Amino acid sequence: MMGKKDLSKRAQMSMISLEELVPKDHLLRKIEMLFDFNFIYEEVEDLYSPVGKESIDPVVLFKICFIQYLFGIRSMRRTIEEINYNVVYRWFLGYNFDETIPHFSTFGKNYARRFVDTDIFERVFTNILNNINSFGLLSPDTIFVDGTHIKASANKNKYEKTIIEKSTLYYEDELIKEINEDRLAHGKKVLKKKEVTELVEYKESTTDPDAGLFWKNERERMMCYSLNAAVDINGYFMGLHLSSGNVHDSKNYQPLMEDVLKRFENEVQNVAADVGYIAPHISKYTHDKNINLCVLYKRPMTKKGFFRKYEYVYDEYYDRYICPNNKTLEYTTTNRQGKAVYKSNSLVCVNCDLKKNCTHSKGHEKVIERHVWQNIHDEVNHNRHTKKE
Repeated sequence: MMGKKDLSKRAQMSMISLEELVPKDHLLRKIEMLFDFNFIYEEVEDLYSPVGKESIDPVVLFKICFIQYLFGIRSMRRTIEEINYNVVYRWFLGYNFDETIPHFSTFGKNYARRFVDTDIFERVFTNILNNINSFGLLSPDTIFVDGTHIKASANKNKYEKTIIEKSTLYYEDELIKEINEDRLAHGKKVLKKKEVTELVEYKESTTDPDAGLFWKNERERMMCYSLNAAVDINGYFMGLHLSSGNVHDSKNYQPLMEDVLKRFENEVQNVAADVGYIAPHISKYTHDKNINLCVLYKRPMTKKGFFRKYEYVYDEYYDRYICPNNKTLEYTTTNRQGKAVYKSNSLVCVNCDLKKNCTHSKGHEKVIERHVWQNIHDEVNHNRHTKKE
């Protein structure tokens, strides 16, 4: 016999509480049980006036953000819509069936008027991280670093071309010092500091000036942000760094690590990073922090049919390279990019049987560059083949 549902029960009144409707094993129930969010009141106390109309509970504002992130909701507008009809979300915020959920613009207004230019989000993040650590759930001895791009809500074709000063690299002073020491050791003059600031063209979005134009591939480009994150082996975030989408991951590494190390300075022992972080200055920075760095393998960008760089052997004693035909490339100079330049003898190379696999230079000359921090960088590359207990 075919059953037919009685839809009149939709209007039936029942005596039931939100508490009864929330599953015992739901993620938000576990979070509510483990974390005490009352610390937020102390953190934001100075941002509120002691008089006037009572505001929306600041803990509610932050919990709304947690819901948006934990369940991958793309916008605050959509988050508020889902909270309206999701009884578990209402329970987590402390709102009953008949209470009005804050408007989606409420958080934006609080951010722009109250939270902007403060470190409140960082302090909340640190407090939660310390709470997790108190339960023994973190493993800060080994962390994993990677970056991703977050698409901005901005038209990729709406931008203005502006001329800005090229930003100074955070390791530039240390690099210049190393370059000049290397030049003096080879009998070269010290490089003078540039007096004229280099200017570069920058495409600034007219919709979202903080976003950057990122070329995903040869044909696709978008306005986005670059998010670099560090997590432990259990998947807990240890630190975050957000920048414009046109900033390379290698430039975001040090700010990210500084964020991690200010919380776990003496605990981080190993860092495993994606191939985007394979750079001598990253190797040097991590080495100076007494941390073992392991970066994924990057395939050489050598043209097909040409000898790869590792086939040219570096002779550390005589400070020169030896090519596959057992000829030498001698040191010539150390440039401003921190690379020592080694060149072959064109009179020898012109009649070499292997020249077609070595260089197509019109001057019959092979050039190899070696970074002043290459020794440390080589140690990092060797870590890929070393088993760590």
